[in-house]
Amino acid sequence: MDFLSQVVPQAQHWFSNTVMVKGALSQSLVILASLLISFLAARFLIYPWVDAKLKEPGEEWKLGRLGWIMVRRLSLPVIMVFLLWIARGVAQHYDWAHGWFYIAKILLIAWILSRLIISLIMFQVKFTRSRTVAVLFTLVIWLVAMLEISNLLNPAISLLNNIALSFGEIRLSLLHLIEGGLLLMVFLLLGRGAHEAFSSWVKTIPHASPSSQVLFFKLFKVGFYTLAVIIILGGLGIDLSNLAWFSGAVGLGLGFGLQKVISNLVSGFIILADKSIKPGDVIQVGQTYGWINYLASRYISVVTRDAVEYLIPNEDFITGQVINWSYSNNLVRLKIPLGIAYGSDLELAMQLMLEAARAVPRVLSEPEPSCRLMGFGDSSINFQLRIWINDPPKGIHKVESEIFLEVWKKFQEHGIEIPFPQRVLYHKSVPELRVKNIPGEASL
Repeated sequence: MDFLSQVVPQAQHWFSNTVMVKGALSQSLVILASLLISFLAARFLIYPWVDAKLKEPGEEWKLGRLGWIMVRRLSLPVIMVFLLWIARGVAQHYDWAHGWFYIAKILLIAWILSRLIISLIMFQVKFTRSRTVAVLFTLVIWLVAMLEISNLLNPAISLLNNIALSFGEIRLSLLHLIEGGLLLMVFLLLGRGAHEAFSSWVKTIPHASPSSQVLFFKLFKVGFYTLAVIIILGGLGIDLSNLAWFSGAVGLGLGFGLQKVISNLVSGFIILADKSIKPGDVIQVGQTYGWINYLASRYISVVTRDAVEYLIPNEDFITGQVINWSYSNNLVRLKIPLGIAYGSDLELAMQLMLEAARAVPRVLSEPEPSCRLMGFGDSSINFQLRIWINDPPKGIHKVESEIFLEVWKKFQEHGIEIPFPQRVLYHKSVPELRVKNIPGEASL
């Protein structure tokens, strides 16, 4: 009843002093003139300029194109709000009636906000229940505009603030719940667009390595969601100082229960900071050989030559041994073991091995291939063919296979034998055994 006793007189006072005034007709004419001027300015100045920008190369980027489309859609109401703001200032200076100017300005602002929300929802194509969120935001915007126009916004806020529950020192009102819910939806709507915009901007930073770009993006995500949590808790009316003891207990529990998870998260930031691994690097972890697809918060995706994707925890890259074939550069030396039969021409065999290596396109001529005699084995004379390549992402075993094939062809042409394993068996004769039969003794 107290609320109604405040609302009814205020509504009557607003209707008589804002709507039913002598200057209503003149204000309406000024509003129509502002609409006409805004339309002409947008039609002949803003629209051609924006259309030219949209046709420029490079404007295919989704978020950038959305920005220009929003400028085109909102130029008319924004210009009109500016003109009405000037008209209201002039009317206040000369003490003329200006209530209709204020009403038109509030309605235009509500229209601008509604179109902004709808455009953002159109961009969030992967956001579930986007239509429901758009309708909800639009209803809230127009409801707030109506309450502001009728001078009922402050009484409504006071009413929502009085409906509250208390939990110790924390007071949670209906107003706080509404504000927190709206802020949560705002951050959900802005999240994907902000992430995409920041990611695209980071890629334009000169001399920024891929690992640095990923690090900047992850820091932005952590900062964005941290800010979101702080603002939402503030919207709920929760004093963060009251949660200090709770955050300490949660941190202690997380330290024990999520030790591995936190270790992988921290390891991920260390990897990004020291730039030891970056997307596109060719690495070998244990028996896993492949190139890095992307760096996640908890793991690193490694794709092998067989198109098998391994998700390796970040901690393994910090605590274990990792071979990065392309850490400082892509230049890699391969050592290929080869053997020939005893009795073969060693110098000719070494020459043929070098010719076979040079015949493979992926083998570099500088540094040039080399062949070394490594020793005399049980069945073969052992060599080591050393070659250099600069494209490890194309595979190590493939180039080895090509070299083995060339060596085989050249050995066949020149009579160089590749030995089989040899074993020498010595047979020792046993003396002939004779059995003597002694009379009078039982034979066995």
